[in-house]
Amino acid sequence: MGLALAILMVTTAAEAAEIGLGWLGLRPVSDRPVTVLDGPPPADLGLAGLRQAIADNNAGGRFLGQSYRLDAITLTNEAEAEPALVRLAQSGIRFVVTDLPAPLLSTLAALPAAAGLVFLNSGAEDDSLREGQCRRNLLHTIPSRAMQADALAQLLVRRNWKKWALLVGPAPEDGLRAAALRRAARKFGARIVAEKPWTFTRDAQRNAEGEVAALTRDWSYDVLMVADETGEFGDTAMFNTFDPRPVAGTQGLGASAWHPAHDQWGANQLQNRFRAQNHRAMTELDFAAWTAGRAIGEAAMRARATDPERIEATLRAENFALAVYKGRTASFRPWDGQLRQPMLVGWARAVVAAAPQEGLLHPITDLDTLGTDKGENLCVLH
Repeated sequence: MGLALAILMVTTAAEAAEIGLGWLGLRPVSDRPVTVLDGPPPADLGLAGLRQAIADNNAGGRFLGQSYRLDAITLTNEAEAEPALVRLAQSGIRFVVTDLPAPLLSTLAALPAAAGLVFLNSGAEDDSLREGQCRRNLLHTIPSRAMQADALAQLLVRRNWKKWALLVGPAPEDGLRAAALRRAARKFGARIVAEKPWTFTRDAQRNAEGEVAALTRDWSYDVLMVADETGEFGDTAMFNTFDPRPVAGTQGLGASAWHPAHDQWGANQLQNRFRAQNHRAMTELDFAAWTAGRAIGEAAMRARATDPERIEATLRAENFALAVYKGRTASFRPWDGQLRQPMLVGWARAVVAAAPQEGLLHPITDLDTLGTDKGENLCVLH
């Protein structure tokens, strides 16, 4: 019996058809001082999630004669991107998971070398990639800023915290975050009753507590919203407002696709597998890359095929459904390539609620209340 099983396993392995996945990431260059609390970011941020997906895919795929391999390239600068993409394409890779800045990703997706490739964006939150710069060969597993803002807005409005004050950081991405928050306020019936830019330099951070109090002294609001993606001041805003008010946005209460404290709907199984393999908690970037890898694996298993065209067709099908450990399955929106999925709203140590909030109505699915819906989306796929 043991010999027969061994022969069967060897035969199955020998006959397994290989599906290749690529990874293109850009090593971040940050001038933010490393704090004693945070430490340096993991070198394999995002990539570790994709490796976990490859392991999960191989665990199930072996029963269907499928095996998965990963060809990972982490760039040190943007000039390396096009040669790296060519290398992946020449090696037979047709699905490329990325963690790249939006302008670089948009440029790569339009190159001749990208013909026949499908990019799964697991790092760029920019709404422009889902709208004016959308492309047919570009899918997104990381939520857009609009999705994050909508998930947060739904909870705040449900709790009747409808008057928002907004502090906006100096970075370009802070402006994009603020725009998403303004849009969400209009969409769900909140009001931004006060707004100011954060104009203080980092040399003034020692006085930031007093600056936050001074800025908010004359405001009448329910919650202070912060748009501070680079961490200039957002952490200091908490507990330093003139009146006692909650802080939300990029710091304080926020919305994300994943949370280290999430343990419902079987999520602890994924959390434990990831921690055992990587010796750290799974971040949202890890989860987005894992989701991208698992989406390819799920599509291949449903299609019972390793042919890239059949896998892509299954991936984009209306009945495609991917289990993402959040109580509901996820699928890709046909109009902009965004993965529709539940969102988790919480702070650093706990999940407070899930979005979409119960009771929201939509003609297709309430998951499409998060982010730009078909009727308001500017994407024209090409």
